[in-house]
Amino acid sequence: MDDLAVNPKSLKELKKAEDACTRCPLYKDATQAVPGEGPSHASFMLVGEQPGDKEDLTGKPFVGPAGRILDQALADAGIERAETYVTNAVKHFKHEMRGKRRLHKRPNNYEIERCKIWLDTERDLVKPSTVIALGVTAARSLTGKTVTISKVRKTPLTLADGTKLIVTVHPSALLRIEDEADKHAAYRDFVADLKAARKAAEKS
Repeated sequence: MDDLAVNPKSLKELKKAEDACTRCPLYKDATQAVPGEGPSHASFMLVGEQPGDKEDLTGKPFVGPAGRILDQALADAGIERAETYVTNAVKHFKHEMRGKRRLHKRPNNYEIERCKIWLDTERDLVKPSTVIALGVTAARSLTGKTVTISKVRKTPLTLADGTKLIVTVHPSALLRIEDEADKHAAYRDFVADLKAARKAAEKS
C-alpha cells in the first residue's frame, strides 16, 4: 500500500490507513497500530512517544501506568481527559524481548519521520488550538528538531500553522523516579505545565 497516496478525510479513515502502514519496520513486531482517541475537534491534543505494552494489546493510547499518571495530572490541572485528543508520535510499539517481557525502546529519528505523516494528518483533522508534547520524541515530531525539554518547557512555542505548543516530560519519566520527594516535585512541575497549556488555550 502506498501510504503517501492515502489522504484520510476522517479519523475513521485515518485509523484504517495507520493499520495498513508499512512505512517503517515497526509494524512487523507490533500487535496493531494504536490510533489517537478523543473528540474529533478537541481544543487540546496530547502527543506522547509511542504505544506501550498495554496500549499495543488494547489498541488504545495511554491506558497503562503512564496513562494513569496522565489522567490524574490532567484532572489536577483542570483539564478533562474526555475533552482532549490523545495520540502518539509513533503509532506502533517498539520493543525488545527480555525473557517473556516486551521492554520499551525509544523510536529513532527515521521511525519518527516515517510516522510523522499520520500525526500531521491528525492535526489537520482535529485542528486543536493547543498541542502538548509529552517528551522529546513528541517534541521532535512536532517541531522537526531535537529539543531539550528543560530549556523549552516553561515557554509556549508556536508551530508553523499558528498552533500553540507546550513541551513537557512524558508521564513515564515520573514512574522512573525512585525518591518519593523528587517524584512529588516532578509531578507538581508536570501539572504546572498542563495548567500553562490550559491557560494558553484560554487565550487563543
